[in-house]
Amino acid sequence: MSQDDLASDRPAAAPIPAPAPVSRRAPAPTPRRGGAMALALLLSLLALGLAGYVGWRQWQQMQGSASDNLDQRVAHVEDTLGTLGDERTLLRQRLGDAEQVNRGLREELLGQGERLRNLEDAVAKLSEKSLSGHDAMLLDETETLLRMGQQRYVLFHDAQGAAAAYGLADQALAAVNDGAFSGVRQSIAAEREALQQSEPHAHAIDALQQLRGALETFPLKPQDTPAGQANAGAWARIRHALGSVVSVQRDNGAPLAVADARFARELAALDLAQAQAALLAADVDAARAAIVRAQASLAAQFDTADPAVAHAQAQLASLAGTLKPTTPVQLGAALAELRNLRAVHALKAVDATPARAASTERRP
Repeated sequence: MSQDDLASDRPAAAPIPAPAPVSRRAPAPTPRRGGAMALALLLSLLALGLAGYVGWRQWQQMQGSASDNLDQRVAHVEDTLGTLGDERTLLRQRLGDAEQVNRGLREELLGQGERLRNLEDAVAKLSEKSLSGHDAMLLDETETLLRMGQQRYVLFHDAQGAAAAYGLADQALAAVNDGAFSGVRQSIAAEREALQQSEPHAHAIDALQQLRGALETFPLKPQDTPAGQANAGAWARIRHALGSVVSVQRDNGAPLAVADARFARELAALDLAQAQAALLAADVDAARAAIVRAQASLAAQFDTADPAVAHAQAQLASLAGTLKPTTPVQLGAALAELRNLRAVHALKAVDATPARAASTERRP
């Protein structure tokens, strides 16, 4: 499209009016553009101040409410602290009362402990006295029995009686509460066993006693029969029986034991008693000699053809062959050990008395 076409398309320009005539009045004042801006700025400042005031009032109200809330909280905290202070004061009073009570209880407990210790000491002393008296009595009894058994064996060689005394001493020592004397009991048992083993002649003594009792029943020899005819044959006994119708005898020619049967039995019994006494005294030689004399009495004065007399002779011969010397038992070790232990215990008791007194004095 050309410029001509564009020019043709434009509307026709309006005619330029003629200038108006100039009036003589003063022109009206036109508002200034700067005054509007100042007014707008003032309004803006007023609005901003109002908004600030409103905000400040709201902030004041918020601060007031927060201050009131804070005051309430502070008041509540103060009340709580006051209550806690009162409770703490009450608790301190209670703790003080409890401490005083505890102090009184502690003092009372200490007093009770002291009384209890004194009571224990008194009971211990009483028990020591009772136990010491009981044990001392038993130890005295044991020592007496041991000494009695020893002297009985030494003086009379009575091993059976000495063993019985040692048995009683062991029973008395077993009742002692102190275990330190168990070794003494072992020594007593050893000596008692030795005494029991040293009685091989008890059977011989019993046999001699039985023979003494049986002498009364043994028949004597016929009065007019010589000693050489005691064991004659059957014809001699028949001739003696036929000759007994008329017999002539002499009293002065008869043995003394035949003339007095009681005297013969007493002589034989005396020999047996001497044998018993010798065995009790551990004198084997004297016992054997007494048995031999008893055998001779039986052979000379009693009827050896009688079975009882023959059995008695055989028994005496057996006893004479079995008798052997025995070794005496050495006694006194248990008694010496008992005395030594008692002396040691007495020294310990003397040493312990000052120490116990010193510990009692140091005790609070």
